[in-house]
Amino acid sequence: MELTVTKFGEYQNQDVMKYTMTNDHDVRVSILNLAGIWQEYSIPTADGHQNLLLSSDSVEGFMGNGLCLNKLIGRVANRIDHATFTIDQQTYHVEQNEGENNIHGGNNGWKENFWEVETKESTDQLQVVLSKQFTEAMDHFPGTETSKVTYTLANDNSLSIDFEGSSDQPTLFNPTNHTYWNISDHNDVTGLELQLNSTDHLAVNATKIPTGERIANAGTPYDFQQFSSLGQALSAMQATSNEGGFDDYFEVTPTDASTNQPVAQLYDPETKRRMKMYSDRNSVVIYTANGLSGDLGLSKPAQSWLAIAMEGQTLTDAINHDDFGNIVLRPEAPMHNHLRYEIEF
Repeated sequence: MELTVTKFGEYQNQDVMKYTMTNDHDVRVSILNLAGIWQEYSIPTADGHQNLLLSSDSVEGFMGNGLCLNKLIGRVANRIDHATFTIDQQTYHVEQNEGENNIHGGNNGWKENFWEVETKESTDQLQVVLSKQFTEAMDHFPGTETSKVTYTLANDNSLSIDFEGSSDQPTLFNPTNHTYWNISDHNDVTGLELQLNSTDHLAVNATKIPTGERIANAGTPYDFQQFSSLGQALSAMQATSNEGGFDDYFEVTPTDASTNQPVAQLYDPETKRRMKMYSDRNSVVIYTANGLSGDLGLSKPAQSWLAIAMEGQTLTDAINHDDFGNIVLRPEAPMHNHLRYEIEF
């Protein structure tokens, strides 16, 4: 196994460094110190290597197009209604950076910052460990939150992401990685099949805030309990949805130690590649890169359905819905969340 460090580029007069982990099967994972970006999950092929993530070879491809491409998202993934929440009868107002709502931790959250990096090596795994403190002055969330994210590449080709948070006062913690996948050899995901451990998704209002209602997936394009064609589902969504694809909050049964069932799987019938996603939380946000166009600095030409973002998190706007899950981080109770990806090829 090998871990190397190279310069990827520059951003705001700081060096962007790339940490590349390569295991004994020649699987490569690269992480950037900027936004904790997961820049690469590459597998060996007859022609060299193929990156199964939608990615970019430039800083501009990650920081200049609004896609949150493969970035760490925190303190809170997705949206908070009216950027307002209450903890222990104390009401807090954070940044409104999408209309009246807060999205993806605001304009100076995890996804916009450089992180401190430490690397670790052993005989059967490699790790890139990122850490940073976020203060109320930085991102408007209460308290000083110490955040640590560990990317682990194992010799079984799995990649794990561990999110750890502690705080000096009650605050929120619901992070994710906004990972975009395309495990096929084609420029869209219509040939892939998707399976989700999900029976319902959340109803939302016009600003994508959950209403609190759950909608059954069965008999609709949202039904992925069995492996289903993404192409067929996307065609149905294009005919019925103003968004032309998926941008939705699926409720899933979290992975637990007894069953160890994935919350989601992608399968490519053509190459037989498979990605299994495991999560200890109750939601996967699915976004199919609808309507992309122009020069976005990506590794593939921009077009609709270029990749599928699969974000493991607690249900969106959980702080404002009692039955969505607990995302309150307290001083006496550090929090830990785990994502794992197993890739077969």
